Amino acid sequence: MERPLLAVLLLVGLVIGCAVGSAYARARRGWSDYQTVKKSVPGARRGAWSLIRGVAVKAGVIALLLFGAAAYAAVGDDDETAGPAPSQSPTQSETPHR
Repeated sequence: MERPLLAVLLLVGLVIGCAVGSAYARARRGWSDYQTVKKSVPGARRGAWSLIRGVAVKAGVIALLLFGAAAYAAVGDDDETAGPAPSQSPTQSETPHR
């Protein structure tokens, strides 16, 4: 074989080897990242549900307070400060003078 042909084949092999090697390294890195994230999902899910539960509890408390305030406003005050209403009393009318 000629020396230039051997050099070209070596160069093509190096380029293909580098491409395959970098693809393999990316695949290994992606797999390890996937495994890491897969292990962290249950903890993240529990954290998300606890945050949702906290918001739901706060919204429920606010809704109950608003309902209580509306019910209190609708019922009104039992203590009447105006006092008793005046009763009707018969009045004596004068006879008109002509």
